[in-house]
Amino acid sequence: MRRRLFAAALAWLALAAAQPAPVALDRLLADEPAPTLSAYRLFVDARAREPNGRVTPYALNTPLFSDHAAKHRYLFLPPGSTVGYRVRGVLDFPVGTALIKTFAYPAHMRAPGRDERFLETRLLVRKASGWVALPYVWNADGSEAVLRKAGARLDAAWVDRAGEPRRVRWSVPNVNQCKGCHASADALVPIGPKAWNLGRTQLGRWTELGLVSGVADVPEVPAWDDAAAPAAVRARAYLDVNCAHCHSATGPASNSGLFLEWDQPDRVARGIGKRPVAAGRGGGDREVAIEPGHPDRSILVYRLESTEPGVMMPELGRTTVDEAGLALVRAYVSGLSSP
Repeated sequence: MRRRLFAAALAWLALAAAQPAPVALDRLLADEPAPTLSAYRLFVDARAREPNGRVTPYALNTPLFSDHAAKHRYLFLPPGSTVGYRVRGVLDFPVGTALIKTFAYPAHMRAPGRDERFLETRLLVRKASGWVALPYVWNADGSEAVLRKAGARLDAAWVDRAGEPRRVRWSVPNVNQCKGCHASADALVPIGPKAWNLGRTQLGRWTELGLVSGVADVPEVPAWDDAAAPAAVRARAYLDVNCAHCHSATGPASNSGLFLEWDQPDRVARGIGKRPVAAGRGGGDREVAIEPGHPDRSILVYRLESTEPGVMMPELGRTTVDEAGLALVRAYVSGLSSP
């Protein structure tokens, strides 16, 4: 009898030892952030490849362009909590939520995911006082990511799909610069996880997993690179995620009057025939944000195709031109007709 009990006890201990410790919610909610990413136990392994329990990978239909970097996104929810559904705007994430995004480059874009170098992992943590942004920079051998509140500059290189070597000087934002993109009505907020950018299939999966409640009337918005969908709809989805975090009624560029949310109904507010409030040299001697049928006369196109500081848009998060995104926006403008 004692032998059986002893064997059962050993089996239980072995099983318990095999189970990873849960996410350190207390560290996520602490006043002082952890010095290393691994301290939160968001991942089972130190290299952040295997998510821990309640850490769910997700994707966006249309991601923000960041110098061609790959992005690995995860959602952590505290036990017993769910995301509140909203048809418009970012979903209602509960206190204790962590949105995790790792930026990486594969050695060759034809083999995404293979021989990837992780550059940084950014956390957005929902605390009782609001969202907090934390940048963690990966060390040279990819074994740990360290908090860098002051940001960093990193060299990144890869081979693109055409076989051409590419290189950028990657900028890790400091914690204050995060507000440059994530500010809305003077508060720090996420950008990407809106109902129309998560999509029906993914939100349906989240519902099955018990991650979100109240999902209804999910807008049908195609991915920006879905060639089967009209260019106009896809381009507006692209402008929404790349530009509307600033160009909205509550964003940092609210005084411009240029509002680029996907569902903005006003043509002039979307830039069509709209003269700038104060474009300066950023206008490129063009008269309106979007001149229907004429991308080369449109300020919006001019700023998307620029890499000059003070001219290019978005102002942060890129140093190169998104050639595919630019081509899509040019096609959209070319297809517009005057009212």
